[in-house]
Amino acid sequence: MFKRATTFLILCLAFSGLVNLQNAQAQNNLSIGYVDPQAILSKMPEMKAVQQRLQNFADRKRQELQDKQASFQEQVTAYQQKSAVISEEAKQKEEQRLGQLQTELQQFQTQLQQEIQQKQQELVGPLLQQIEEAINTVAEERGLTYVLNTTTSNGDVIILYASPSAREQYDITDQVMQQLGI
Repeated sequence: MFKRATTFLILCLAFSGLVNLQNAQAQNNLSIGYVDPQAILSKMPEMKAVQQRLQNFADRKRQELQDKQASFQEQVTAYQQKSAVISEEAKQKEEQRLGQLQTELQQFQTQLQQEIQQKQQELVGPLLQQIEEAINTVAEERGLTYVLNTTTSNGDVIILYASPSAREQYDITDQVMQQLGI
């Protein structure tokens, strides 16, 4: 019984060592880089045109919203001026109509924000695709296993600190910009 337990223990230790050796080899093959796509995007020459188109689109949409708000306000003012001389039934109908207009105005405002976001995605999407392709090219050239984004889409920083030597070794932002001709 003691021999079996000893043999079993030796086999477990040997297996454990083999697993640790395989893990160490896998970690040696692991190569990670990181990139700041927002910095690249901001330096792309096409971005100025995209920003201008997006600004023009947003301005047009905001003007539509302002026109609708002004029209609504005029109707509210007109109601307030005539409310003293109209019947209760007419007041209720007018208040109901104005309430519906206000709801429509709020829905239009929400829709406007969605349209602006959609337009931004439509205009910036091809640039992000170019950046992704350049990242893939640089990662393959450098033999990287993973490439991390330095920030989230909300602007939260993921990589809080990297030493100068780590930045030099792992930050591929400049190489991606070179790949893009920036």
